[in-house]
Amino acid sequence: MWNQVAEAIATSLGKTFTIASQRSLSGGSINQTFMISGDGQRYFVKANNDPIAEAMFKAEQLGLEELQSTKSIRIPQPICSGKVENTAFLVLEWLPLGSSGNWEAMGQALATLHRTESKKGFGWHRSNTIGSTPQHNPWTEDWPVFFGEHRLGFQLRLAEEKGYRIVDGERLLEMLPKLLDHNPKPSLLHGDLWSGNAGFADGEPSIFDPAIYYGDRETDLAMTELFGGFPAAFYTGYQSIYPLDSGYEDRKAIYNLYHILNHLNLFGGGYLSQANRMIQQILHF
Repeated sequence: MWNQVAEAIATSLGKTFTIASQRSLSGGSINQTFMISGDGQRYFVKANNDPIAEAMFKAEQLGLEELQSTKSIRIPQPICSGKVENTAFLVLEWLPLGSSGNWEAMGQALATLHRTESKKGFGWHRSNTIGSTPQHNPWTEDWPVFFGEHRLGFQLRLAEEKGYRIVDGERLLEMLPKLLDHNPKPSLLHGDLWSGNAGFADGEPSIFDPAIYYGDRETDLAMTELFGGFPAAFYTGYQSIYPLDSGYEDRKAIYNLYHILNHLNLFGGGYLSQANRMIQQILHF
C-alpha cells in the first residue's frame, strides 16, 4: 500500500516523494491513522477498509478545502485521497498539534468562519459522513425541515432500525418548527466540533476532522459543550465577533441530541438512556 500512497503524494505535489518511515498512531475510533515521513516532509494518513471509506475520505478532503478557502482558521492541508486494493486513504499535512493556546483567538476564528454563508440555503453540494454515519445534505430553504429530516429524523430512523427504543422521537420532530423558529442564517460549519477536533498548531488555532455543511452556527457551538467542553475564553472570543441569538441555551440540547443519537448508532446502547432523557428535557422546556 505505502508505495502507492507515496506515488499519490508525488503526483499531487508534482515532485518525487519516497516514504522513509511510517508509524501507527493511536486515538482514532473510526480509522487507522499513521505518520509517514520522507524527503524532509511528514504527513498524516488515515486509512480504512470499509466500503464507504473512499467516498468518506473524498468528502472530507473537499470539506477541508472549503474550510481552508475561508482563511479564517488553520486547517490541515489535504494532499490527496484514493484507494489501494481494499483500503482507502486520505493524506493530510502534518500539524504539530497541542491543546494549549489562545482559546479566545480560537473562538474569534470560529466566529469568522461562521460569517461564511451559503446563498443556496442549508446543506452542501454532496453527502458526507459524521464518524462513519452517512450525513445527507440536500439544499433546503427551511432550517427546521432540514434539521428534522436530514439530521434528527435520519438518526432516529437509524436507531429504530438497530432495535433501540426511542421515546417520543416523532413528537419531537413535530415540534421542531416551533422549537427552531429563530430564523438562523446558513453558516459554514465544521459539523463535528468537539474538543478532540480542535487544537493549536505552532500556536495557531486549528480545527480538523470535519463533517461540514451549511447550517445554524449554534450547532457547532452546542457541540463544543459536549465531551469535555471548551474553556470559557473560547466563548468570550466567539461572542466578541458574532454574538449568539437569544434562546441558544434551550436550542443547544436539540442540536446535541443529534450527536448523542449518532454515538448511539455508532457505539451502542450506552447512549440510549441519555438520548431519551434529552428528548424529555427538550419536550418539557
